[in-house]
Amino acid sequence: MGRMTFIEHDGTRHEVEIEADKSLMQHAADNMVPGIDADCGGECACGTCHVIVDEQWFGKTGAINSNEKQMLEMTPEGAPTSRLACQIEVTDALDGLVVHLPEFQM
Repeated sequence: MGRMTFIEHDGTRHEVEIEADKSLMQHAADNMVPGIDADCGGECACGTCHVIVDEQWFGKTGAINSNEKQMLEMTPEGAPTSRLACQIEVTDALDGLVVHLPEFQM
């Protein structure tokens, strides 16, 4: 498949290989990317897997449902391209994806 990059708040980069049928959150957890807490295990119930998607990739990450939107509204470091990593299903179309991690999770 391909690769994607998580960039920590301090600029540290983590490149991981894409695996089909896994969420972005699962990729971060499986590769021990710091900054993705994922306290609820991917149930869209905590907001601790907040990422800021590079603008060029945002449209390829899928639609934001009402539960995700509600969680993102509570995120102190929200941005126009904020998403919850548990709600992004990784596909081959996301080869090269770049996401930034906020300084703090909720």
